[in-house]
Amino acid sequence: MTLWSGRFTTSMNEALWNLSESYSFDAVLYAHDIQGSKAHVQGLAHAGLLSADECQQLLETLDVIAQEFRDGTFARSAADEDIHMAIERRATELAGAVGAKIHTARSRNDQVATTLRLFTRDALTRIANSVLELVDALSDVGQRHAGAYLPGYTHLQRAQPVLLTHHLNAHCFALLRDVDRLLDARERLNVSPLGAGAIAGTSLAIDPRFTAGLLGFREPFANSMDATSDRDFVAESLFAIALLGVHLSRMGEELVLWTTSEFNFATLGDDFTTGSSMLPQKKNSDVAELARGKSGRLVGNLTGLLVTLKGLPLAYNRDLQEDKEPLFDSVHQVLLVTTALAGAYGSLHFNADVTAAAANDDLLVAIDVAERLVEEGVPFRQAHEQAGQLVGRAVREGVSLAAVVAGDATYERFNDLFVSGAALRRRRSPGASGPEAAGEQANRLAETIAQLRGRLNA
Repeated sequence: MTLWSGRFTTSMNEALWNLSESYSFDAVLYAHDIQGSKAHVQGLAHAGLLSADECQQLLETLDVIAQEFRDGTFARSAADEDIHMAIERRATELAGAVGAKIHTARSRNDQVATTLRLFTRDALTRIANSVLELVDALSDVGQRHAGAYLPGYTHLQRAQPVLLTHHLNAHCFALLRDVDRLLDARERLNVSPLGAGAIAGTSLAIDPRFTAGLLGFREPFANSMDATSDRDFVAESLFAIALLGVHLSRMGEELVLWTTSEFNFATLGDDFTTGSSMLPQKKNSDVAELARGKSGRLVGNLTGLLVTLKGLPLAYNRDLQEDKEPLFDSVHQVLLVTTALAGAYGSLHFNADVTAAAANDDLLVAIDVAERLVEEGVPFRQAHEQAGQLVGRAVREGVSLAAVVAGDATYERFNDLFVSGAALRRRRSPGASGPEAAGEQANRLAETIAQLRGRLNA
């Protein structure tokens, strides 16, 4: 018998039960449901709907249930359709008639919405912390290889030399935007639905502001229909996670390239690589490939929920049960990826000699030739044309650009541009990739991290 069976004369058909039950996946919400239920019990006592003794008995009962879950001794009843009904059923078993009062002035609609917001708030906090740990891992790579540089790429073609720290900081700033979005989503969801009831509130004298305060919510809901039907916070969280996944995928793709024999820019530790069941020589960067692969799953979870939400009438509909598995999966998967990538970067060895040789490709100095001409007063478009002609000669004659410049009396004064590392040092505008700009960028990165940590821990 379910907790809502009074109106019915027959039990639920097995086919409907199999479709309807959600305990198999929403049991992970037990701690947050108990947290919400304890606040609700205190709210009932605050409203005079429970005595002080009844309130205490129920709080102790909920603590017992929580311990049963932690111990692995909680036994699901055949009638437990979801985690919320399972906890209420067990509370009634343990506390008798007092336990039967726990659902006073509450619907599963506002109960589920409250529980899911509590879970999501904690999940976003965990993800943001994990991303900041990944940022720390990237910074550590740069510190271990101070002064190292490599070619920066556009269209996956060598473009200009960049410091390794500059390259890694580009990932860091993208990840910090992800943290910013996660915290924005956490702030917007921090509104309590508890007290909204099924759709229209209740005639009983409850105080949603009181329970919102107990649960650490910024404020209670303003509209009961919106409170029970809103899943914007799930969609927004899935978007923030999906975009984070896209950035993690880009990092994975880069590690795949860097660790190939063709690039040979880096190697990962044996503890973050795998072998082949057939080929003895293989050392595969599976951690990077899985980081890349998981992004499609994260985007799919977001897309699936948006399609589910599309066109639902107000207010609560059972379709909303489909919000949980995508959220649970995305939270779990992205934490796996951020943790594994942080470890992978911790194991990374950067082959600075190889990358410096690639970055000193003299064709990458063509822009410096053009900019030196600009400094002498030549309009940039003309300077670009002249530098391009020099490149064309080098390519056609099969010689280096440095040789072409050195052998041309018109341009031989630019020989100093081809000294190893000179092109990197000339990248000195604010935010640029050279050593002169690195200090200010490091300060801005540190300030951003400190600001986000402050928000995270607020």
